[in-house]
Amino acid sequence: MKIVEITGPRQAGVSERPDPIPAEDLVLVRIDSAPMCTEYKSYREGYTSSFLGHEAAGTVEAIAQPGLRKPGDRVVVMPQYPCGSCSLCLKGDYIYCQDLRNIQKITGSPWGTASYAQKMLKPDWLLIPIPDDVPTDLAAMACCGLGPTFGAMQTMHVTSFDTVLITGLGPVGLGGVINGVARGAKVLCVESNTYRSELAKRLGAYMVFDASAEDSLSEISDYTSGEGVDAAIDCSGMESAQKLMISALKRRGRAAFVGESGELSLNVSNHLIRKGITLHGQWHYNLSDTPAMMNMIQLQQDRLKQLITHTFPMSRVKEAFELQLEGNCGKVVLHPQSSLN
Repeated sequence: MKIVEITGPRQAGVSERPDPIPAEDLVLVRIDSAPMCTEYKSYREGYTSSFLGHEAAGTVEAIAQPGLRKPGDRVVVMPQYPCGSCSLCLKGDYIYCQDLRNIQKITGSPWGTASYAQKMLKPDWLLIPIPDDVPTDLAAMACCGLGPTFGAMQTMHVTSFDTVLITGLGPVGLGGVINGVARGAKVLCVESNTYRSELAKRLGAYMVFDASAEDSLSEISDYTSGEGVDAAIDCSGMESAQKLMISALKRRGRAAFVGESGELSLNVSNHLIRKGITLHGQWHYNLSDTPAMMNMIQLQQDRLKQLITHTFPMSRVKEAFELQLEGNCGKVVLHPQSSLN
């Protein structure tokens, strides 16, 4: 099979590696759609790797034993390699599992755990069937394209009565716009990239405030009649945006952190206690919410087609990485089976 490798700063290409072999409940999936996430940062910094990507959708190619999936099934590949038996996994919070499986030990091969590849292995219970009327690329948005903000809105019980603020309109934040609109919420955003601001409006955002403007907080306050927003999600990972998100919340509001980041300093009294707000850390969504996710994808296909702004054959991965670094894109998807140059 062919895989993507990062070989140095802004250097990447395609290499040939052995096909993974299914074992136990690990199913071999032919990857037809590989959405790109934050791997472009490793490309920029030159962190060499042959194991790239954690989002995928494709077709079951082979199994080692009878189980939940069979060859020919179209599936979305959920992230991670959780144990499947701990209390977190059993409750559907597998993303937080602390006892991940060693796939190399099980199969005797290091290959099969990356999605920037033509094939990969995944436990059958983490393969979600794709409805017949949903294209594979759109179904693949059930991972990071929609997943983190979907989970955040589930946790915060966002409804049509809420005004939701999203800070940071990378692909995850743009997916958050779709999630909010699908729930009937009024979605406000903060972003400085003009391309992504305009895309958010086309996806249904009511208003996009300029992140570089000094008065963005007062503008949000004015827009909400001085009360603030009901809920907020930070997808930027930037401390300034996180503080803005918290300051923009109304009293008894709730917020979720989705964007990966480092330290954040807060005034506990002013920011938390006296406003009575609730903060959540959100990585993904509970497995029990998968039917709701797939139903939403069925209903939001037109918006999801706009979210995916570019597709590339895997052979043009370097071009795809450069586009992500430029920032004038939504979600970018690789097609590992395409032979186009």
